[in-house]
Amino acid sequence: MTQTLRIGRILYTNVWPIFHHFPADRFAGRIELHTEVPSTLNRAMAEGRIDMGPISSFAYGEHAEEYLLFPDLSVSAFGRVNSILLFHKKPLTEIAAGGRIMLANTSAASVNLLKILMAKRFAGNPVYRFDEARLSSMRPDEDAALLIGDDAIRADWSNSDFEVTDLGELWREWTGRWMSFAVWAVREDAAERHPELLSDVYRAFLESKRQGLAQPEEMIRHAVQTVGGSEAYWRSYFGGLSFDFGEEQRKGLQLYYDFAYELGLLNRPAAIRLWQDIPSYR
Repeated sequence: MTQTLRIGRILYTNVWPIFHHFPADRFAGRIELHTEVPSTLNRAMAEGRIDMGPISSFAYGEHAEEYLLFPDLSVSAFGRVNSILLFHKKPLTEIAAGGRIMLANTSAASVNLLKILMAKRFAGNPVYRFDEARLSSMRPDEDAALLIGDDAIRADWSNSDFEVTDLGELWREWTGRWMSFAVWAVREDAAERHPELLSDVYRAFLESKRQGLAQPEEMIRHAVQTVGGSEAYWRSYFGGLSFDFGEEQRKGLQLYYDFAYELGLLNRPAAIRLWQDIPSYR
């Protein structure tokens, strides 16, 4: 039985405000950090190779009976998210009616959000194909490409050929709800093994989030140095996201799960179960 708590970290800037001040050294020997793209973290948690951390919100829906979600931690937006972007050559109504879309192979939440929007908002069913997360991977007969995270940000900076639709904004315009793209989950069996350590780690993440939002300048400079762009861009980017997971975020996510089940993207209904609601794990 594993003695350390294995924690995933998404390989994108959108989680930096929660991780930037996380005191990993304080937990030396008791935790392991594993940094990967969302799709890899989704698989690792499903296979029990990591115990907790941010995963695609869709991945929680697939394993809602095995995972618990932490309150007050997510990557969410009420409108524009600026890093979940559909680059397209034609209007969305035409693409939905029979177009072809290339999907980045790095995230389940955004891919399924696009499928929900195409099916429910535009009454369409385009052809989808997965490939590497770059615009150059598009085939000549494809009408659009979905990119996420830092790949989407970089592509948007250099884009001059495509119209760009932000899926967070499209979801808000259609439903009036929040969208949570990443959630902080823990495997229920890990919560049973590490109740006290999990509580300490959770509180450390909350404090790291507080510091990241209150003192973003170091994080902003690091983003400029490692990803590019300007300090003004990153200040706006981080400021436009929410890292909370309260009632409004949960309502939006539950609607997303309900649509996913209705469309057969999920095999069973998904209910949001919070770690704080399970007394023995607190």
